[in-house]
Amino acid sequence: MSIEIRGISKTYGNFTALRNVDLDIPTGELVALLGPSGSGKTTLLRLIAGLEAADQGQVFFNGEDNTNRDVRERGVGFVFQHYALFRHMNIFENIAFGLKVRPRKVRLSKAEIKERVYSLLRLVQLDGLAHRYPSQLSGGQRQRVALARALAVEPKFLLLDEPFGALDAKVRQELRRWLRRLHEKLGLTIVFVTHDQEEALELADRVVVMNEGRVEQVGSPQEVYNAPANPFVYSFLGRVNFFRGRIDDGKVKLGEAEFKADWAAQAENLPAVGYVRPHDIEVSRVPQNSQSVLSELCYVYDLGSVVRLELKRKDTGEILEAELSRRNYDELSLRPADTLYVTLQHVAFYIDGQLIRG
Repeated sequence: MSIEIRGISKTYGNFTALRNVDLDIPTGELVALLGPSGSGKTTLLRLIAGLEAADQGQVFFNGEDNTNRDVRERGVGFVFQHYALFRHMNIFENIAFGLKVRPRKVRLSKAEIKERVYSLLRLVQLDGLAHRYPSQLSGGQRQRVALARALAVEPKFLLLDEPFGALDAKVRQELRRWLRRLHEKLGLTIVFVTHDQEEALELADRVVVMNEGRVEQVGSPQEVYNAPANPFVYSFLGRVNFFRGRIDDGKVKLGEAEFKADWAAQAENLPAVGYVRPHDIEVSRVPQNSQSVLSELCYVYDLGSVVRLELKRKDTGEILEAELSRRNYDELSLRPADTLYVTLQHVAFYIDGQLIRG
């Protein structure tokens, strides 16, 4: 089931949640709506589900206009962040609820409902827990019950609103892998909302990066991470250093670091901003090339297999972060206040917010 969003806008009083959004979600893809709080991602999900009405624009499912259809007519499976399970019902009854309240003419028999519920319990790996109550389950188990309940009515697609946001890090990691396998098994179109960059990049076939009610970029995890469309996407997807500079004499100059670029000659005397990931900064005792700048090591953050360094550039006074492997860190025998050279690699340059070279 494909989903097409055309010119969708939504306001709440003086707040604009969505601004003329267009989006295509192909059949069978696992798609992440990623962005900070207030970016419009949950509003967009609720508009797709029919839980909210758009001020303008249209929603199509497989080319059919569903804009004015009631939520019950859309065939949507929706999973909320905080499960929304019925506390007075056991797990079997929670999963069976949507099947039992169907109109009589389309309702399954008791035997068929029982068979489907137990089949779903096996699918979500909760065999033997049918007669327990939500309070007797862990957070990860309750979330799987919520997913099973959404799947019970055989939805055309599945919508998940921050599905792992209320769980601890280890459980989130386990459920991500589980959801990925479930998607591969079912082949269902799934759209999930998250503000967790790692979650989106790890899980999704396609990532939709949103900000202030707009779609900033749509692409595979590799595309949005390695070729960000603009500074917002670059800075939102993981840790980043940015340096202000200018284009002069056919070169991009970020402080004392110089970068030759063919396009620089056509953009003379313009301000430029360079973005660099911490893992793309090389640290050494001696300069490597014209892109190396003298810096002082301020702090060392030991993160286990990775060591994060906070350094201060001598030329501009800017603070930057570099990430080294444990082996590289040990080989350099670094100590706070050491004078080092940092070499900026794989720099992405932006002029007036437009990517010039990644």
